[in-house]
Amino acid sequence: MENGFDWPALMRAGMRGLALKPVEFWALTPAELLFLLGTTSADAPLTRSRLDELAAAYPDT
Repeated sequence: MENGFDWPALMRAGMRGLALKPVEFWALTPAELLFLLGTTSADAPLTRSRLDELAAAYPDT
């Protein structure tokens, strides 16, 4: 994996580990998936600067 997400690993974690159906997996945002996997803190709100970083890293084109 160069840049971005390791989709095969995330798919295994979501569909095998969390028992999500494919349609459920693909309906999640990356942030929701990471939250379900326990890799983010519910106590840490998204700040404007972090949102700007994410928008720059994953632009809507």
